[in-house]
Amino acid sequence: MPAIETSALTKRYGSTTAVDQLDLSVPDGTVYGFLGPNGAGKTTTMRMLTGLTTPTSGSATVANVPVTDRDALRPHIGYLPEEPPLYEQATAYEQLEYIAGLRDLPEQQTKERIDELLGRLDLSPDDAATRIADYSKGMRQKVAYIQAILHDPDVAFLDEPTSGLDPRAARTIRELIGELTDQGTTVFLSTHILPVVEAVADTVGILYDGRLVAEDTPSQLTQRAETGETRTLEEAFLEITSSDPAADDAEATHG
Repeated sequence: MPAIETSALTKRYGSTTAVDQLDLSVPDGTVYGFLGPNGAGKTTTMRMLTGLTTPTSGSATVANVPVTDRDALRPHIGYLPEEPPLYEQATAYEQLEYIAGLRDLPEQQTKERIDELLGRLDLSPDDAATRIADYSKGMRQKVAYIQAILHDPDVAFLDEPTSGLDPRAARTIRELIGELTDQGTTVFLSTHILPVVEAVADTVGILYDGRLVAEDTPSQLTQRAETGETRTLEEAFLEITSSDPAADDAEATHG
């Protein structure tokens, strides 16, 4: 089974369709770059795939678990939302120990894993003993990333993982994403930092107005089919989302 599979996955809010008939199939151990303009439905999709929002119709499984079975799904996934929940009065170490406890991780494994990841992201023991309320945005983002992957999830959903990070830390996050997939974790990555996607994604899907309008490898998306000319992923993204491809297709067919 694919790590993530959806069939006609749809979410409506009243008369507004946020995600429309989404079909995805993401293999195990790969990075899926999920792109789209603001308001395209990316966050709604991630919330459905993590069990936080109930689909209106259609179906989806993550790690072979229906997303509607939130209790069964939780052990298999890690989720870094764009605005991660952190306890302001806790230290980073207390926050991560708390998350490890919720995940039922063994104490020694927890300590080793926390120490390793804090070190990789340049958070010193003094930093780890400081209240999160006193952290910069970048330091908060590092802690949030660690808590999303602390338990080595089968599937990690990462929404803007490099937000607020300096170039060195952003590079470390890219390296850690590669290490996750090497260990078999599937990464579902949403970000506006397109060079990050181009560097790490095996497949890129572009969502526009709630619909998946393009999906391919980065190298294929950046090559113009008609000329063979190479463009950047940013250029491809802007061209694909400059108009509604489905409407263009309908006009070409019926016009």
